[in-house]
Amino acid sequence: MTQSHPSPAWRVGRLLGVCALALVSWQAAHASSHREAPAITRHPQVDATDFYLFRSYEAGRDDRIVAIACYAPLQDAYAGPNYHGLDPNALYEIHFDTNGDANEDVTFQFRFQEQRKDISLDVGNPGDTVPVDIPLRQAGPFGAGDTAALNVTETYTLTRILGDRRTGSAATIGPSTGGTVFTKPHDRIGDKSIPDYASYAGQYVYDISIPGCATPGRVFVGQRKDPFVVNLGETFDLVNTNPLGPENGEADSLADKNVTAICLELPIACLVGTDPVIGGWTTASLRQARVLDPLPGPTRPADVHGGAWTQVSRLGMPLVNEVVIGLSNKDRFNASEPSGDTQFATYVTRPTLPELLEVLFGVTAPNSFPRQDLVDVFLLGVDSLNRPTGVVASEMMRLNTSTPVVAQGSQSRMGVLGGDVAGYPNGRRPGDDVVDISLRVVMGVLLPPADAPSGGLAYTDGAFLDDSMSDGAFPFLRAPLAGSPN
Repeated sequence: MTQSHPSPAWRVGRLLGVCALALVSWQAAHASSHREAPAITRHPQVDATDFYLFRSYEAGRDDRIVAIACYAPLQDAYAGPNYHGLDPNALYEIHFDTNGDANEDVTFQFRFQEQRKDISLDVGNPGDTVPVDIPLRQAGPFGAGDTAALNVTETYTLTRILGDRRTGSAATIGPSTGGTVFTKPHDRIGDKSIPDYASYAGQYVYDISIPGCATPGRVFVGQRKDPFVVNLGETFDLVNTNPLGPENGEADSLADKNVTAICLELPIACLVGTDPVIGGWTTASLRQARVLDPLPGPTRPADVHGGAWTQVSRLGMPLVNEVVIGLSNKDRFNASEPSGDTQFATYVTRPTLPELLEVLFGVTAPNSFPRQDLVDVFLLGVDSLNRPTGVVASEMMRLNTSTPVVAQGSQSRMGVLGGDVAGYPNGRRPGDDVVDISLRVVMGVLLPPADAPSGGLAYTDGAFLDDSMSDGAFPFLRAPLAGSPN
């Protein structure tokens, strides 16, 4: 296979596409971080699956950034009768590092609650009826402006923290229309129960007033179609597919799955300081202790939680914990903060995934050690693109908020590797195909040919993703699949 040698400028452009890409292989492509560590598999409601951070490309709103944290992986649309609510005993957070020191400077905290109406029906013969509560979450159809038949409602509160997430200055954020409580739309039960899901869910996109900020933001939390695309089944069967086949030659294993998305739109001017580069990641935490009630009932919860918050899930760049971090340290990574990431440095400088691909396919893994190229682009951000001044090495999604927006329809699915500097790894948009990019980089496409003899091959998992598969307006991710479509 004849390889041309790109110009130095093009090599720099391709380098921008590495940020963590070399740290992930296509074995990792389980929708970024679905079920990535042993402990988190037992707590799916707090399992972060994907994190997106990008400058909004919605018309007229490019002065905002959008952060989307997806949770609760592999949701079947028909998973009734209780579906996929978020955990009321958990703390969900989106963090931003605005000065490159590997510590959160601004955090948005989400706490969820569930309210039951206990709708009942009078059962029996006339004159001898007894009210009996129904077993379903709905007593009939409901929709925008009329949710009387909805038996269970999820709400949430939103708090902004400046400084340390636990000891910093806290301010409650409520809807611009007043109050302090937001409503989360119910999962998409089916088209008979919720005939117009788009209108129903759309009423829960809220404008929010952020303290000290003249420009409002927006928030939405709700079920969405899983935005990630991957040939999952063959991938985990020792990559039982053709790595050099057509980029659209395989099925998307997540085509029938939903997730729950926490979506924030924030004014850039209210988030950045003197440096336009910000870092972002999401975490979920649980209380240290849990006691099960042997006799739960209407007034007795099934369990009681207490103790300090303990972080159990963490996600910035996609795929990192899933296939970069060794099995023995996966739970530790989920519990760690970016400021402690030097403990995981060996996984970056001497990645195991290229060696695995070499064994599986007979390709040649890169032979340059330690992989300083990966340290530069993954832990620091790329110089002249998204490296903040005085950065401390740490893993998080980094976005240069001054990079001009590329409109939907013109975005490259290969991000910076495809010449689109507004895409991954300069942040991440829903249409950025991090799997194909990662495959090519992990085998050394950015290294000299002598150091990566197989680095120029066009690896792909065969499951196609581009910007046509998401929406062009907030919250960008498409409506969830219906449990019972018409």
